[in-house]
Amino acid sequence: MMRAMVFESPGQPLVLRDIPRPQPRAGEVLVKVSACGICRTDLHVVDGELTQPALPVIPGHQIVGDVVVLGDGVDRFSPGQRVGIPWLGGSCGHCGFCRRGEENLCPEARYTGYQIHGGFAEYALARAEYCFPIPDGFSDQQAAPLLCAGLIGHRAYSMLRQSEAIGFYGFGAAAHILIQVARYHHQRVYAFTRAGDTEAQDFARSLGAAWAGASGQSPPAVLDGAIIFAPEGALVPLALAAVRPGGTVVCAGIHMSDIPSFPYSLLWGERTLCSVANLTRRDGEAFLPLAARIPIQTSVTTYPLERANQALEDLRHGRFTGAAVIVP
Repeated sequence: MMRAMVFESPGQPLVLRDIPRPQPRAGEVLVKVSACGICRTDLHVVDGELTQPALPVIPGHQIVGDVVVLGDGVDRFSPGQRVGIPWLGGSCGHCGFCRRGEENLCPEARYTGYQIHGGFAEYALARAEYCFPIPDGFSDQQAAPLLCAGLIGHRAYSMLRQSEAIGFYGFGAAAHILIQVARYHHQRVYAFTRAGDTEAQDFARSLGAAWAGASGQSPPAVLDGAIIFAPEGALVPLALAAVRPGGTVVCAGIHMSDIPSFPYSLLWGERTLCSVANLTRRDGEAFLPLAARIPIQTSVTTYPLERANQALEDLRHGRFTGAAVIVP
């Protein structure tokens, strides 16, 4: 048996259950969970904003732990090896998207903590080919946020790799990782937070932000591009107004409230508005070695498994800086 926090009904708190420990099938690994990051996507799942969970399901998709059992045919990992389990849990491998290396867009893709049991538990199953080895130099707790906040954040950041001045709208788990990547590449970051959130603004400045202020403020310089991490559609016209002609605004979340209408002049001038969807295995292969090389320092607040609901509420209300991590 194992303990797990189970999502049983939209809008209801997770429930602590004792359930049978799973056993790996062919191609799978069983991982003893040592840390699982909490992501805003977890909030979207439990709030019912993502509408296709396989209920009941164990949330959590930034999982770090040690392999304890190998399913038949698995030769990529060894028992005792530390691995990470990300949001993308599987894809069909044969559709046009998969053949083009766009498995993140596969219509048959399945996601950890959504259609596949995740890491708010003592053990987790995963398809071995969708797991990543975790580089040395990170504790389990520090590594966990790299698996979604880091991976999907880096996918968004890659669209602005040539920018000199970048705006981050929302300064949470992903932004506090990506500012370190941007500073490593000698780029200037301008951080936008909720109005009055001086703690987040001070946190951004401590990580090297050139400026930090409220999302409704105009930055002191024109931006080459911006990433919107917060799930607020109203930020889209604000970000478009802040970027130069030819600049790009990337919406990095899996869910966003409705985008209000805005004048065409905000988009005109060959500005680009685009979204990032999920991640590919190539993203992990590119980002995790870079994170170790920089090295990324994640700031984490830890919670025991049975306090996962409190962690979700604290995330909802911005009660910590950096990332939150469940430690079973």
